[in-house]
Amino acid sequence: MKIVHYPHPALRCQAKPISSIDKKIKLQIGEMFDLMYEAKGLGLAATQVALPFQLLVMNVSGDPEKKEHEFVYINPTLVERKGTMDGEEGCLSFPGLFQKVRRAKTIKIHAYNLLGEKVEVVASDLASRAWQHEIDHLNGVLFVDKLGIIGKLASRGALKELEEEFKYAQQRGDIPPETEIKALIDSLLSES
Repeated sequence: MKIVHYPHPALRCQAKPISSIDKKIKLQIGEMFDLMYEAKGLGLAATQVALPFQLLVMNVSGDPEKKEHEFVYINPTLVERKGTMDGEEGCLSFPGLFQKVRRAKTIKIHAYNLLGEKVEVVASDLASRAWQHEIDHLNGVLFVDKLGIIGKLASRGALKELEEEFKYAQQRGDIPPETEIKALIDSLLSES
């Protein structure tokens, strides 16, 4: 398992809801936390590791020692937004790219925890931003899609560089061709 970088097709995948929590998913969650901490992130959506499922891990403190801030959410739905805030945002799938993004200041989420219990979360500020960012991932929406015109212009060079790196990695055989990636994602969707 590894964090995929733009323009990997998994990042545009509409993730499928999870209907059961098994040992395999729990192992994947552990790997996702490890990758998130290794990359110094606050959250990680399953689509960012090429798993097309409605699953995300989060620790807004960013500190692996603060286990009390670790959360796993399954099938999250954003049900309420209030206010707006602008702030710099980055993404583990876009290394080195940071841009100003407008988000709701406070949000309400419905999701399920690892016990299969429905939970309601109200989040503001940084936690709200992280939630919205990760839920967008599960819907195939990327933070660069939310940029204003100036942000899009300022990001063009970095995006082009990521696209070139991705093509080069495919040519070297480090990343499979897109047809193989899409076939793998489709097989994961059909087996769940």
